Amino acid sequence: MKTQRKPQSAAGFTLMELMVAMAITTIIVTVLVSITSIAIDTWNRSRAELRASRQAKAMVEAMAKDFETLVTRRGNEFEWLSAISKLPVGDGGASPKLASTNAAELIFFSGSSDRYNGEIGTAKDLGGDVSCVAYSLAYRDPILSTGNSFTFVLNRLLVDPKPTFDNLLGQINLETAFGSYREDLKKPENFVCENVYQFTVTFQVEVVIPPTVAGGKTEVVNVPIVIGQTNSGTSTSTFKIKGTGIESTISGGKVTAEQLKSGRLKSLEVALTVLSDAGIDQIRTRGFSSEEAKSEFMKKNAYNYTKLVQIPTL
Repeated sequence: MKTQRKPQSAAGFTLMELMVAMAITTIIVTVLVSITSIAIDTWNRSRAELRASRQAKAMVEAMAKDFETLVTRRGNEFEWLSAISKLPVGDGGASPKLASTNAAELIFFSGSSDRYNGEIGTAKDLGGDVSCVAYSLAYRDPILSTGNSFTFVLNRLLVDPKPTFDNLLGQINLETAFGSYREDLKKPENFVCENVYQFTVTFQVEVVIPPTVAGGKTEVVNVPIVIGQTNSGTSTSTFKIKGTGIESTISGGKVTAEQLKSGRLKSLEVALTVLSDAGIDQIRTRGFSSEEAKSEFMKKNAYNYTKLVQIPTL
């Protein structure tokens, strides 16, 4: 008698096993996508910060070198440094949607080492060692004068010693005398740093206050003078160094205009707020429901850099 074999069951997965495998695969893919997204965001932010840092460092280092060789002279009526708050700077004319809250323009004299394009002692050196240096923030294309890739651009212009001597030294009003060089300041070759949303300069002036009563003590105070918007919302629009002393539109405090005039510039602090490329693109198109929302946006997309520059004894 023959024995019949029972047919074997077909090999395969049950529906439950397939559902469990699919669930595990979905979880793994979700985690991988999440990790990849975080890694890309971190890389993009690090890249933006590195680019902003590189630009800001070049800017503050150039400005520090210029101010470390600042040139002024006492005992005359001439103007040696002019710092003015130029607002508003941005798109859209008098009330731009995208506007910098701080945009100083600086014009001063310096013994800059890159005069005559650094070819000192050659045939291109026309003599002299005092140049005029200017910095200004504008909202425009950083490369093309008629381009459309607009952003905040900080430019630096160095006027060589000979034209400085011929046209700018010995002027009562340095800002007016510099007027013929403003178009040169805007040229692409004078571009230094882009995406500079705020450019703030704080001058530290040492002022001696004489005693108010007989036998009293002379007091020495340090007066910070900020060009542009301060944390308290006040504004200092001008700061000038003349041969007759320091002049500025400050008010309040214990220092009078006459006491400030006899003060001495000891140092200055340069502060830059640089936006990332993505931040510039976003801020062009979006609005902010409140100052808190704008502040939160700036925290994520802006990088702040400062440098303290010691001024030689004047």
